[in-house]
Amino acid sequence: MSIWRVLLPALLLVCIGGYWFAKIPANPTPAGPVSQARFQPGPFAVASESVTLVDRSRPTQAYNDYPGAPTRTLETEIWRPADLTGPGPLVIYSHGFMSYRQEGLYLDRFLASHGYTVVAPDYPLSGMRAPDGPLMIDVVNQPGDISFLIDTMLRRSADPDDPLYQTIDPDRIAVAGVSLGGLTTLLAAFHRQLRDPRISAAISVAGPGSFFTEDLFAGSDVPLLLIYGNRDAIVDYETNALALLAMNPGAILVTLDQASHAAFAQPASTVMRFIDNPDGIGCRVVTEYLDVDVAKANLAFMAQLGDREDGINGDGELAFCTTELIPRAMQAARQHMFTTLAVHAFLDSLFAADEATRREARHYLLSTLAEENGSEVATTSGQAQE
Repeated sequence: MSIWRVLLPALLLVCIGGYWFAKIPANPTPAGPVSQARFQPGPFAVASESVTLVDRSRPTQAYNDYPGAPTRTLETEIWRPADLTGPGPLVIYSHGFMSYRQEGLYLDRFLASHGYTVVAPDYPLSGMRAPDGPLMIDVVNQPGDISFLIDTMLRRSADPDDPLYQTIDPDRIAVAGVSLGGLTTLLAAFHRQLRDPRISAAISVAGPGSFFTEDLFAGSDVPLLLIYGNRDAIVDYETNALALLAMNPGAILVTLDQASHAAFAQPASTVMRFIDNPDGIGCRVVTEYLDVDVAKANLAFMAQLGDREDGINGDGELAFCTTELIPRAMQAARQHMFTTLAVHAFLDSLFAADEATRREARHYLLSTLAEENGSEVATTSGQAQE
């Protein structure tokens, strides 16, 4: 008997197992009938498109051995509801430091099935494909990338020959992001000099904010959703999530108990699913890239963001991995589930076509989500009255 008749079935099982391990996430179920119903995919089939977008109006800076470029190139993924019959909401999703555009795949696909068009770029210098290692301080240029993406999507929606023709509502544009992408979101929605007035909703998931002041929010009334884990070892919960809520009492904070930072990203529910706390890996990676001249980098970063009139505390610091790592964090797939439920409810509370649906979504976000899911989720708002 040929040895291959013995080996081939085993190799096939290994390949199938490897694919499952890398690509197919765990599939949790929320508690409570309302949460279970809201966690179902929407009525639309999801179409996706990969595009290379070039902003010729702004350069990419030089750093290390990279000479820079006269343009900014964004490799971009678009997820949209197929056969949409009228204008719908647009969401620009920003990835975290040293990450990539499919980081929020679980959320992007879900929102697209419910009628949202989601655009996620690879940022030129802060992502995992950066030309000479990820550069954190390029985040100051990423709000401009968001404005460029909004311009591009609105232009496509106005083109009768484009598949996106008349599918984007310019009055329903949201920005969302995880970690450094959450910081990008805050800057694009609220910063006095960097914000885009077309943005009408903002979602920061585990985004840094300890160096902001309440002046950041003084000139904008954009609704804000904050989603954070209370045991995040990379972006400290108290000095970031709670501080941001104190600066903007109109914001809504969803706290996930025992949730980590790195588990908000898609790979945490696939290739990292059996790691007790992915922040252990996350902190090692982050500090490897941020441990050289951190003080100087922080000073340069603060100088580029502006001064107190811009809501920037010049004495503040962008600090990572200062919190104790707990042995076991919330399962990543459950973080994805709760994040999806909260984000969808928040967006529907603002963008749904009818008032009854908007009110139901707001009630779910402020009350039912936490009521049905016990100690795992808490919602806090300075304006919880409906």
